[in-house]
Amino acid sequence: MKIKYIDKVILMLLCVCGWACNDDFLDREPLDAITDVGFWQNQQQLELAVNATYAYLKGKNMVDLENLADNTVWPTLTQYQLIGSGNYNNDLSTLNTEWSDAYAGIRRCNHFLENYERASMTNEELKRRYAAEVRFMRAYLYSYLTYFYGDVQFITNALNVGDEELYGERHSRMEIVNWILDELEAAAADLPTSYSSAEYGRITKGAALGWKSNVALFYNRYDVAEESAKAVMDLGVYELYPDYFELFQPEGQASQNPSNKETMLTRIYTTDISMHNLSREIHVPDQPSRWNPTKSLIDAYLCVDGRPIEQSPLYDDTSYEAIFENRDPRMAMTILLPGDEWGGREDGNPDNTNNDIFTAPKFNNDRQGSVTVTGYYFKKYCALSAVPTYNRDQNDIILLRYAEILLNYAEAKLAQGTLTQGDLDITINKIRERVGMHPMDIQEIQAWGLDLEEEVKRERRIELVLEGQRYFDILRRKEGEILAQDIKGVKKDFIIRQQDVESVRTDEEGYIIFQSGRTFEDPKHYLWPIPLQQRDRNPNLTQNQGW
Repeated sequence: MKIKYIDKVILMLLCVCGWACNDDFLDREPLDAITDVGFWQNQQQLELAVNATYAYLKGKNMVDLENLADNTVWPTLTQYQLIGSGNYNNDLSTLNTEWSDAYAGIRRCNHFLENYERASMTNEELKRRYAAEVRFMRAYLYSYLTYFYGDVQFITNALNVGDEELYGERHSRMEIVNWILDELEAAAADLPTSYSSAEYGRITKGAALGWKSNVALFYNRYDVAEESAKAVMDLGVYELYPDYFELFQPEGQASQNPSNKETMLTRIYTTDISMHNLSREIHVPDQPSRWNPTKSLIDAYLCVDGRPIEQSPLYDDTSYEAIFENRDPRMAMTILLPGDEWGGREDGNPDNTNNDIFTAPKFNNDRQGSVTVTGYYFKKYCALSAVPTYNRDQNDIILLRYAEILLNYAEAKLAQGTLTQGDLDITINKIRERVGMHPMDIQEIQAWGLDLEEEVKRERRIELVLEGQRYFDILRRKEGEILAQDIKGVKKDFIIRQQDVESVRTDEEGYIIFQSGRTFEDPKHYLWPIPLQQRDRNPNLTQNQGW
């Protein structure tokens, strides 16, 4: 770093001397900055430009999106909590950040696509692949813009300050969606199915087709969602990782473990270069946990016989410990159970690397252990070794995996009325088989008086919890009323230290009410408002209904 600094100082001195001796200096390209004139010349420069677009992939903030829905709750007031509860306005900074970051990434992609063909490369196939990676990124960013805001500005060229198009109107959401689907299909044609370990993390054909399936499912294009998911399945390169819990631990991350053939798109984190704080937020040892599973999520787990808790004779709610017994094995791989190792020990030393055994939930915020506001904690995605130290988590964040593709396929078939038992056996039952869960059987579900559609939805919720999908699933199914429900926790009587919850509210059955006053207005809350800051800059941006 010192050498680079000295070189830069020398360069600046030479520039100053040159300017003093030569009146033509101001007509030259700057020597200390990259410009289009000196760039876009060779493969190395092209690769650098492609890599820069990867910065706009979601990472740990993908998990943060879970706070928008009903699987978990942040203990203090956050902007995600405000959005999820329907109590917010168009001046919220999160709204503007999501908008501006997406368009910053889109501009970078547009800039690449306008210039990449100028590079001199003997490998034209590689050049097309680079362009396909960037086209994916641009479509990826536009997909979130349409999810959140509906109609948005549709810009496919790199704009500069003062360009008239910056002040253009919003374009039709569905026109942009049609473009996204076509763009992902076109990108997939120029992408490989896999890369060498040295290039792991780059966009693949499967990632492009899989994302196309996700977008199509969100917009009820079930035939396209089915077709794209099946195309991924037919590639023959993906399979479920055998250990569900380990899949979200450092030892299972695909960037380090070549046996992981489930992860399809991931945000890679690296020691001392790019790290996050998720594990510590899950088990923070001296404060309230940032991730509190809700009663709604806990109740959603089936019993191991395949029946819901309201129906299964195996369910026992007479004690805190009994709640977790005889349940879908994914509960024990996702939710912290009594007897588990954890990082939130009550020893008053947040830097202690030893982990005690979890015995009971803690409600007293005395900085002597991890506190819960619902009575539950997560263990999924929590690497215990990363808990003691702030922002030292290097575990990769999964953005798309094969299990999601299987779920897409099953739900798309169901929506079209063509789902068969054979379809379930190659999708949902493969997922259940991994953890030893009772298979889903259509005849059995009918005999139990259950609704097949609800059970397919339940499967998606349980499998993908803490992966940022729940909010979008609620929106696309038009089930916004779920977001208006109170956030509840464990039965108050189960808490050992009753003095710690003496003032905590409960419902008529004795369950803790952590948050009430939530609301959801249809159609208002199915879209975020166009950010106030953006409308101040561009008066041509109309506002969404109800805002």
